[in-house]
Order: sequence, then structure tokens, then C-alpha cells
Amino acid sequence: MRTEHAPTIHRADYAPLAWTVARIDLHFALAPQATVVTSRLACVRNPDAAPGPIVLDGEELETLALTVDGLDPAPGTVRRTESRIEIDVADRDEVALEIVTRINPQANTALSGLYLSRGGYFTQCEAEGFRRITWFPDRPDVMARFTVTLEGDKAACPVLLSNGNLVEEGELPDGRHYARWEDPFPKPCYLFALVAADLVALERRELTASGREVLLQVWVEKGNLDRAGHAMESLVHAMRWDEETFGLELDLDRFMIVAVSDFNMGAMENKGLNIFNAKYVLAKPDTATDVDYEHIESVVAHEYFHNWTGNRVTCRDWFQLTLKEGLTVFRDQQFSADMLACAAGAEGGSSARAVKRIDDVRVLRSAQFPEDAGPMAHPIRPESYQEINNFYTATVYEKGAEVIRMLHTLLGPEGFRNGMDLYFSYHDGQAVTCDDFVNAMAEANGRDLDQFMRWYGQAGTPRLRAQGEWNGADGSYTLTLSQSTQPTPGQPDKLPLVIPVAVGLIGPDGADLPLQLEGEHQPGATTRVLELATETRQWRFTNLAAEPAPSLLRGFSAPVILELDEDDGRLAFRMAHDSDACNRWDAAQRYAERVLLQLAADAAAGRALKVPAPFIDAFGKLLRNELLDPAFRAQALALPGEAYLLERMEPADPAALRAAQLHVGAELGRVLAADWLALAESLVEPGEYRYHPADAGGRALVNLALRYLCAARVDAGVALAAARFDSATNMTDRFGALAALMHGAVPAAEAALAAFYRRYQNDTLVLDKWFALQAGAWRRDAAAAPVLAQVRELLADPAFSPSNPNKVYALLGSFFRANPGEFHLADGSGYEFWAEQVIALDAANPQVAARMARALENWRRFTPALQAAIRPQLERVLAADGLSPDVTEIVEKALAA
Repeated sequence: MRTEHAPTIHRADYAPLAWTVARIDLHFALAPQATVVTSRLACVRNPDAAPGPIVLDGEELETLALTVDGLDPAPGTVRRTESRIEIDVADRDEVALEIVTRINPQANTALSGLYLSRGGYFTQCEAEGFRRITWFPDRPDVMARFTVTLEGDKAACPVLLSNGNLVEEGELPDGRHYARWEDPFPKPCYLFALVAADLVALERRELTASGREVLLQVWVEKGNLDRAGHAMESLVHAMRWDEETFGLELDLDRFMIVAVSDFNMGAMENKGLNIFNAKYVLAKPDTATDVDYEHIESVVAHEYFHNWTGNRVTCRDWFQLTLKEGLTVFRDQQFSADMLACAAGAEGGSSARAVKRIDDVRVLRSAQFPEDAGPMAHPIRPESYQEINNFYTATVYEKGAEVIRMLHTLLGPEGFRNGMDLYFSYHDGQAVTCDDFVNAMAEANGRDLDQFMRWYGQAGTPRLRAQGEWNGADGSYTLTLSQSTQPTPGQPDKLPLVIPVAVGLIGPDGADLPLQLEGEHQPGATTRVLELATETRQWRFTNLAAEPAPSLLRGFSAPVILELDEDDGRLAFRMAHDSDACNRWDAAQRYAERVLLQLAADAAAGRALKVPAPFIDAFGKLLRNELLDPAFRAQALALPGEAYLLERMEPADPAALRAAQLHVGAELGRVLAADWLALAESLVEPGEYRYHPADAGGRALVNLALRYLCAARVDAGVALAAARFDSATNMTDRFGALAALMHGAVPAAEAALAAFYRRYQNDTLVLDKWFALQAGAWRRDAAAAPVLAQVRELLADPAFSPSNPNKVYALLGSFFRANPGEFHLADGSGYEFWAEQVIALDAANPQVAARMARALENWRRFTPALQAAIRPQLERVLAADGLSPDVTEIVEKALAA
């Protein structure tokens, strides 16, 4: 492991290498503790770079041999450090290097490079894992054609896979065999992959839009083939969608997905050989929830879409990470919305799209907004980093997708497609920058997007202040919009951005009003996109018969915090009437946020808690509105998440907020018990389970009803949840009922939890749900033991493994990040536990440790008492011997904030 303090790398310092690599031929003699890698590099001088040596990166490599053009290098021409080799080469434009290294996959607990998982060999090379395999210029602007030969034990590893097309395979002495793969497309080494394991494949042959037959394969461990079907269907849907929407076709003869149990991330888009965390591949009704099915479809599509937005056109450097990730997240969001709308049909399509959009906004607000407000705040294209793994963030991904969505909004679907076409025509086969992408959009649409580029360089969440003025005398409504962005680390001053604001005006009868701006002769559509590009601007709407209610930021048209003064009555009105589903949901969230934060303040001050009757009334009307799609009601009736609410508190007080949430949830369950019971009993789907948006929406609403009923400990609701758990024929119903029982901390919960474990004790993915549910438990009895005690016990459970990232995320991640009311204990014991776990994890897997470390990056937002307990634990982690650069960067920035 690297133990030195990582240097800061700056985007402004980028320079091309003097030498690049045209071709690489790799040979792997696979062995668990001593894999020998022979690498032959065809290096070529880069005419666009200043003269210099050949530069190669390496990490934890045992170098057995190195030759230059078949000879030992001349004395003094090679300079070697622990992580770099520099080779001086004079008077030549092409050089052949051969390097032999030995590595130990079995000892690779970091799961970066080549490692073992359940007896098989797998790789993860993004961002800088290839240097743990062999010496190479490990940066994305070095694009080479790869040929790979894998040699391994046939009994242990009957399947040998790599990128591209299989060109040869055969038998070798001593029970070994080999396979040779060629990738016809140049790629950076971060897209290299190999798999050597005992797997089986679900196969399907499909014709592309141009009529080529391609082979699709989903590789899984034996016994899991019946859980690969949904991933295969998702892959076919993604292929068709990309052909129809963007004219992009699969370019290889085969496309492979491989499921692995030990994986740091969700999945990886290696060219033609996507390696997936098994949780995003395996699904069947008894083991996967509706949400799991949705995530699998989304992640499969995301990685497939990377074939063009990431592989065929890749990043020049890691500062441009959002070039591929933000764009591809936007593409997978659009794909998922289209798939949901298609399945829902003409009547439910609009609602299905809205529910997907609300899901996206929830993630942005709960994960990215706090990041923008903390010490790790960075633009979607950072200016510097110490450890690139720390910048696979919600900002780069989710906010990056929102920036692409704003381009789509400003240019329109046709203009956006024209920009994409031009982008590929200019840059196919290249490593490029975010500027290249936006420039293609600008050129294709004849539009100046220079100011829009500020979204790529400015950190922080903009605040959009809105004020409306009604003039009854002339029937006009003047809307004033202002923007500002708070200072962030390294960026005290912010410039105005281009913010598309989708606006509607709602009349007193609840109907949308046609919008006519001053100077226009006729009213137009009921939703208009206004462009705010200055600090403040006004728009005047005319020809209105009565004072309207503004509906701003429809469809969440920009990733901003909207500041709009609305009283309770206005929020209740929009909850009942806003035609924009996203804003209708937002009105419910704003009303609930107002109530929860007031009750949290009351709890902190020791005052009695009382939920306002008008809020319950507005909530009940939404609950009973059967004209609304169940999936939408499930979203609108769910209270805002704790992470988002804590960001809205000054200072953040997790205990007070938890008290408010417990009280509000119980009151909504108690007062509206009859409605919840009627709803839960009326939405039960007959027949066998199917994954379908309409069915999934009904199940989500039923599970929410059970959660409120159990929170209120309504006897009939608890009995219904227990019965539903016992009779469930699918994981969505079973786990939803179990979660409701656990949320209510009712006596039946313990027996149900034990029954769940007995049923799934041999299914490692399902047990992740079991771990997460207990780590995220809420206490309703002050005399009960803190959840921390249960989490400590679960660390010793035979099913838990600290070396498996999924288990760590399920247990520790759920506790640290998803259960603030229990993690932030007043006695500081949660923080002591956090420190010991981060230090222990860092010794084996710095990437996983860094994700756990980020749970306290915003520590200065909490009450003074909690800050006083947190600081010593941050300092304890920072003082740990051999701390990785991954964790060091996060903790240093947190302490320096």
C-alpha cells in the first residue's frame, strides 16, 4: 500500500506524454500467488509533446525482466522508483519494450488491479488499477490496441475472458488451457479487463440495426443462471434504445457481462467485457425487490451506454471524468424513464416519467447537495485532487447529469441529438475534454455556450430566489428571479450561471394558465423555460384574470435550491393542484420539511411536539386521491430524508430531528389509520409477481402504508404487516413488510427477522438487506439498547465479511450514513466506532475505507457538543500509521474546513 502523502495534481498542469503506446500484447500465466505478466509494448514518439523519456507507472510489482528492442537497456538510461520507470531513448521514433512482472492476486485485498474472488480472477482498472498489473503509462489519453493471451488451470478457471473478440483457444500441458483475445479498437488501459473463473453463461443472439448478428452473454456463478434473465433483457433494451435514440450501435461481435461477488463499485464498462457487482446482475422474484429490478436495468444500461460515451470517446485526463459519467448517467436516466413510460402505456406514461424524475431528484438532494456544502465540495470538473478514487462522487455523476440535462432543456431534443452526432463525428477514437463536448453542442446549434461552461468550473449549489408581484389593476404578474452561490473551498467568489427555469402559473381553480409575456401578442404554452443568466432578472406575464400561484423549476429544470416564500395554504394548494408532478411532490416535501424542522426545534428546546392539523389534512387528501398514480403517491407521501433535512438545520441536531420524525410518522399513521388500512387492502395485486411499473407502484404504496401503520403501532396495521410477511410470494412484499415491522419496533419484528435469516442464510446478496435493515433501525423506546450495540454484534456474524465491499456498505455504510439518529450518539461512542472501523478497513481496502470516512466530512454542521466529540476521532484517524492517501485527503479536508 502507498503510505506517502499523495501530491496534489492540478488540471492546469496537464501535458501530453513524450511517448505513447500504439499496441500492447499481454500474456498472463495465472496463478493465485504468483501470476506472471509478460507485456510487449510498441511505443511511439508523440509528435504533439515535448521531447522526453518513456514514462511507465507501476504499483506493488515485482519486475523480473525489462528489455528495450530486445536488449538490456544501456547503463544510465533507466531511472526507477517504487511507482515509476523512466527510460531514455534517443534518435528513434518507435521502441519495443518487453517487461515481465510477477503479482500476487490472492493478496490483493484492495480489489484494484488483478485480484481473486471466490476462486476466480477478476480485474478492476479504473481509475489507476492497471499499474498494479504491469508497467504502463497509466493515463486515459494513452490509447492502445490490446491483444491478450490468458493461460490458466482449466479445472479452476474453465472460462477465460478478455476485451474484444476471441480469436484462438486451446489446450496446454498439465491441465492448463489458453485463450487469445483481440480488441480491434484502441482504448486506455483503464478499460482493460480479464476474467478467469468457473462460470456459466446465459446467451442470446441479436441483430443490430444494420443487420449484424452479435452474441450477448451474461456470465454468473453456477447456481445463479436463473437470476440472470432480467439483466439480459435489460441489455437488449439498452441496445435497442441507443440505436433508436442516438443512432449508436454495438461495434463488437460479442458483448459480455460478468457478475462478481467482491467489487468496490457498482459495475465497470470495460470494452466489450463489463464486470459487475453481482447485486446489479442477479434477480428473481424471491430474492430481488422492485427497486433491485429497477437498479439492474439502469446499471446494465449505464455500462452499455459507456461503449460510446466513455469508450469510443474517452477522457483526456481524470479531471474530465464527468465527460463520460455525467453524460452517461443522463443517458441511463432518460432510458429508464422511457422504459417505465413504455411499460405504463399511454395512460400512465407521464406519471411513470415523473416518478423516475423524482427518484433522480431525491438522490441529488440527499447525496450531492450535502457534498456541495461540505469540505469536499468540487465542480463537476475538479481543478485538483490528491486521490482520484475520491472523485467518483455524486457531484461528478449526478450533478454532472443535471448539467447535461440543462443542455438538453436549452437546446431541445433535436438540438441535443445534433450536438451528439457532431461530437462523435469529430472525436470518435479520441481522448477529449468537457470543452470538446460543449463546443460540439454549441456548433451544432449555432449557440454561444461559453457562460454555460461555468457549470463545469464552479462548485456549490446555486440558490434561486423567486419573488412574485401581482397587479390586479392590469392583470399582470411580475416574476423576479435572483441567483447566488455560497463560497466553497478554494472558490470564494462565484459568477452568474445560465439557469433554465421552467415556469407555470396556476389559477385559483387549480388549472394551469396560458403564459403570455409582456410584448407578446398571444398567450402560449402553460409551461415556459426562462433563462436566468444574470444575478437578477424580471419577467412580466400579462392578460391574467386572477392572481396566480407560481409553479417554479418544473421538472426540476436546474440543480438549484429554490427559495420561494409560500405559506402553508399555498403549499397545500400546490399539493392538490400542481399539474407538474415533480413540483406537486416538491410542495409536499416542502410542507413536510417545514413541519419536521419546527418540531425538531421544539424537541431540542424541550417543548411538546404537535403536528399541525392542516398538514395532516393536506397529507390525507393526497393519500385519498385515487386519480393519482400509486407510484406517485408513494413518492409524495414519503417524508423527506434525514440527510437532506440535516443539511437544512442550523446547526444540525440528529437527535432532535429523529424525535420529530418519529412523532410525525406516528401521528400520520394514527390519524390516517383508516385510510392507510383501506389503501393497503385495496392495492394487493392478484396472481404471480411480475416486475411492471404499475404493479411496482402499488406495492410501494402498500409498503409505505404498512410503515406508517407500524410506526403508529396500529394493531390492525401491525397484524396486516405480519400476515403479509408470512404469506409473501416475492421479495418486495416480504422485505417491505419486514421493514415496516422493524420500523415500528413492534414485538413481531424479532420473529420475522429471524425467519428472514433462516430462509436466506445461504444467499449472500439477500443477507445484505438483512444487515442493512438492522443497521438502519430506529429506536422508539428510549430504554432500548442503542443500535450501535447490534451493529457491533453483527460484525461477528459468520455471514459478515469485512473484505467484501457489499457487506461493509450494507452494515457499516447503512449505520454511518443512513442512520444519523443512532450514529450521532451524544456520548460519542458512534464516532469512536467509526474511527476504529475506518482505520481497520483502510489497511485492506482504502477505497472502501474512504467511503466510510466521508460519513463525517460535514462534521462542522453539527451542534457544538457533537463537534467536540467528532474532532478527536478525525484526528485519531489522521494519526493512524500507514494511512492511505484515499482516507488522508478526506480527513485532512474535513479538519481544515
